Amino acid sequence: MGEQLGLKEAIAMALGGMIGGGIYSAFGIVVAISGKIAWLAFTVAGFVAMCAGYSYVQLNKLTENKGGAPTYIAEIVDRSTAAGMTGWTLLFGYIGSMALYAYAFSSFFSELVGRLHYALVVPVVSYELVVPVPNVVSILLIGAFVGLNLLGATETGKVEDVLSFFKVGIIAVFGAWGVWFAYTGQTLNLGFSELGFSPIIGASMSFVAFQGWQLLMYDQSQFEEPVENIRKAIYISIPIATLLYVLVAFTTVSILELSVIAVSPEVSLLYAALPYMGAIGAFVIGISALFSTASAVNATLFSGAQFSRNLINRGLLPERFSTSEEGVPSKLVVVLGVLSAAFAVYGSLRSITSFASLAFIAVFGAMSYLAFRKRDEIDDMIVALPVVGMVGCTVFFPLLLYDLYLNSPSTFFIVLVIAVLVIGVELIYFERQPIKAAVPGINTD
Repeated sequence: MGEQLGLKEAIAMALGGMIGGGIYSAFGIVVAISGKIAWLAFTVAGFVAMCAGYSYVQLNKLTENKGGAPTYIAEIVDRSTAAGMTGWTLLFGYIGSMALYAYAFSSFFSELVGRLHYALVVPVVSYELVVPVPNVVSILLIGAFVGLNLLGATETGKVEDVLSFFKVGIIAVFGAWGVWFAYTGQTLNLGFSELGFSPIIGASMSFVAFQGWQLLMYDQSQFEEPVENIRKAIYISIPIATLLYVLVAFTTVSILELSVIAVSPEVSLLYAALPYMGAIGAFVIGISALFSTASAVNATLFSGAQFSRNLINRGLLPERFSTSEEGVPSKLVVVLGVLSAAFAVYGSLRSITSFASLAFIAVFGAMSYLAFRKRDEIDDMIVALPVVGMVGCTVFFPLLLYDLYLNSPSTFFIVLVIAVLVIGVELIYFERQPIKAAVPGINTD
C-alpha cells in the first residue's frame, strides 16, 4: 500500500468531485430552470445532500467491510438483490455523470476555438458527412481516459489536493468577485419575486452536482483514520460546495439575462466572466472548465472502476467482467466508456443531467431511509437529518420526472424505457436461481 492520505486529501477529492465537474456542467441548466432565485435551488439541494451524507456516515459505523451504498444494504439488511440493484443504479449514475462532464468539456472547447464542424468527404459515394466537433471531442476525451485507466493510471494522490484546491480557488474568485461587481454596480438580484416551485425543480436537477463526496467511500483503506477523516471531509466539503454554487448563482443571474443563460446554459459562466474579469479572465475560466471537466471524467471513471471491482467481488456483477489480476475490470471500463460516449453524443444537456440526478436521488433517498430504520442501533444519531434526506429525495424524484414529462416528453419516455429495461435485467440476474427453479430448462446465466 502506498502512502496514506489525510484529511486535506479527502476534502480535496470530495470538493473536486462536486465542484470540478458540476459547476461547469449542471450549473447552467439549473439556473435556466430556477431563474433569478437559482441560489435557493442550490441551497436546498446542498442541504438534502448534507443530510444524505450524514446518513452515509452513520451507516459507515455499522459495517465491517467499509464501502458505499451496496455494502450497507448487503451487510446491514442482508438483501443481495437490493444491494446489486443499488450498485447498478449507481453505475448508471456514473455513466450519466461522465457523459455530462464530457458534454460540458466539448461545449467549452467549441466555445473557445469557435463553433466549427468537421467535414468528412467520402469520394466513393460523393457524400459529405458533417460531424459536429463537440461530438468528436466528447468521444476522444472519454476514449483517452478509458485508455489511461486500462493502462493502470491512478486518480488519487498527494498532488490531487493541490489540483482540486486550485480549481476550487478559481471558482471562489469568480463567485466572490462577481458578487462584489454586481453589488457595487447595483445589479445584485436575490430573486425573491420569483419564489415558487422552480427552485425545487432546479434543486432536483442539480443533485448530480452534489454526489462527488460519496466516491470517498469506495476505497477507504487509502486514508489515515478513514472513518473519522471521511466523516470530517463530508461535513466540510458539502457546505463549501453549496456556498460556492450560491455565490456563482448570484453572480451569473445578476450579470447575464436569463434568455442568454437559457440559450447557452453549458457555457454561461464564460459569458458572465467577461464584464468584470475581461477576456483574459474569461479565458482562464474556460481553461479551468476544460481541466476540471476532463479530470472529473477521469475521477469518475477511476472510482467507477474501483466500485465495479467491489461489486464483482461481492457477486453483484457478472464474473465475466472480472480480471485475472487485482487491477481494474478492463471489460467493464470499456463498457462504461462506450455508454458514456454514446450518451454524451446523443443526449441533450437536460436529459443527461436529469438521468444522472435521478439515479443519485434514488440511492441517496434509500440510504437516508436505511439510516432512519437503524436509528436505534446508532449512538447519538440526529434522527431529523436522515428524515430530511429521505423526504427531500422523495419529493425530488417525482418532481424531476414530472418536469421531464412536461418539458421533454421524448427524454421522459427514454428514461422510462431505460429504467424498465435495467430493472428487468437486474431482476433476471439477481433472481436467476428462483427463476431457474420455477421455469425448468430456462438459462438465465
